[in-house]
Amino acid sequence: MNPESWSERDAAMVKNRRWSWSAALAAATVVAFLPPNLDAAETATKGEDGKYMTSDGMPTYNIGSDGAVDWYTYSGYRRYHADCHTCHGPDGQGSSYAPALANSLKTLTYEQFMDVVVNGRQKVGVAENQVMPAFAQNANVMCYIDDLYIYLKARADGVIPRGRPPKREDKPKMATQNEDSCLGRGG
Repeated sequence: MNPESWSERDAAMVKNRRWSWSAALAAATVVAFLPPNLDAAETATKGEDGKYMTSDGMPTYNIGSDGAVDWYTYSGYRRYHADCHTCHGPDGQGSSYAPALANSLKTLTYEQFMDVVVNGRQKVGVAENQVMPAFAQNANVMCYIDDLYIYLKARADGVIPRGRPPKREDKPKMATQNEDSCLGRGG
């Protein structure tokens, strides 16, 4: 990927997002001082882009009374199974060489999740050798980072079962616009 074109796409995406990359990375450095996540669905409100947010501004899921998931939870499921399940197992259940993200998101904050995905992580010791690559330059991950977090948070909170969500909300128009901008599509 051409870093110059990523910068243009990144700048366009930041205009449509609550968190810029630099703000997310800065927040990750002070994460030790943040309180743990509250129940994500407890105070969710729907934004203009169709994304649900907690009262403290973190992206979250919404499950309708009919069991339909919001678009971003569904998109997160799709993106997880396109980019993450090879190492982390189906539905965030883990594998023999990567942790179960459905368990990890029980304690990881949004900022910690962003930090690990953007910068990667390495745990090397006598009993383990785990390396998570950095995905900061992978648009197929970074353009959907909130979706991935939302899906995995819903799995961690036990509000959606394993497998493809059977019902979902329609894709919001702004989600398509943000996606096109981030991926450098359209005019």
